[in-house]
Formats: sequence, structure tokens, C-alpha cells
Amino acid sequence: MTTMLTNDAYGTLSEPATLTLQRLLPGPIERVWAYLTDGELRRQWLAAGAMEEKVGAPVEFVWRNDTLTDPPGERPEGMAEEHRMTCEVTAIDGPHSLSVTWGSTGGVTFTLEKQGDEVLLTIVHRRVEDVTVRLNVSAGWHAHVDLLEARLRGTMPAPHWDNWLRLRADYAERFAR
Repeated sequence: MTTMLTNDAYGTLSEPATLTLQRLLPGPIERVWAYLTDGELRRQWLAAGAMEEKVGAPVEFVWRNDTLTDPPGERPEGMAEEHRMTCEVTAIDGPHSLSVTWGSTGGVTFTLEKQGDEVLLTIVHRRVEDVTVRLNVSAGWHAHVDLLEARLRGTMPAPHWDNWLRLRADYAERFAR
């Protein structure tokens, strides 16, 4: 199955409370998979935390967003310096798909699909019911995937918090339509 990616890097609401975000990244697929599953690589773009690659395994994600970029930008009021969340692997088929529980939402699925020398990353975050949480999650996934893409391409990412604030405003406008 080949999925077509639009030129728009923004996530969409594929259902009223489901965010779907896609990004074409430089391969190979095993490298992108490592950035999803290896805690040291994952901490460079999302959150630290060891992960055993098996269904039922717990994963503690540890976000330290102030350390993702230098400079980090200004952390928004109310955002913690560190955030922790324990999740569980619910499905895994390396290096193609990974599903985990995600707090009070319906969970997150990461799918990787080879497209020539590149890899299509699809993130589906289900049952994000609360509008404020949906805006934060949408901006968060987008900003974190921007970081992942910069790491994989060897480019300098924008300051994380500045990017997140800009994206949150963009998503508020997009989702209000």
C-alpha cells in the first residue's frame, strides 16, 4: 500500500477527535525506527525513556522540552520543565508500526512506510476529545516531528517553544474552520 503525502506538513483531524500527521523523512526505515524506539535517540526529538520492543512492555516517556534546542525559546506559562508519562506498547511490528497507550486518550500509532529512499511517517493520535488538549497535542506532535526531521536531515531546528507557540496558533485557526 502506498500512501500519498500532501505538501502540507500540518496534521489533520481525520475524525473529530483523531489527529493524523504525516511527514516524509530521509531513510532508511531502520534509522527512523531507531528514533522511535531507542530512548537516547528519541530524547533528541520527543522524550527519553527505555522501551522494550514487545507488546505489554511499559514505556516511561520523559519530556524535557527545554533541552531539545539551543536556544529553547520561551517556555509557555503553565508548561512544566519536565513531564513524565507511563505508557504501554499495545502493538509492534518493527520497523513498520508501533502503537502505545497515551494518557487519557485513545493512544498513538506510528507507521513507517518506505517510499524510495525516504520514509513516510504517519502518526495517528486517537480520541483527543478536549479542544485545548487537541490544540496542545497537535502543535506538540508537529513541533516534535519538525525536530525529528531536522535531526535526520542534519539541519538546525527552530527554537522548540517558539515553534510550538506558532504552531498552536496555526492549529487553533485551522481547526476553527
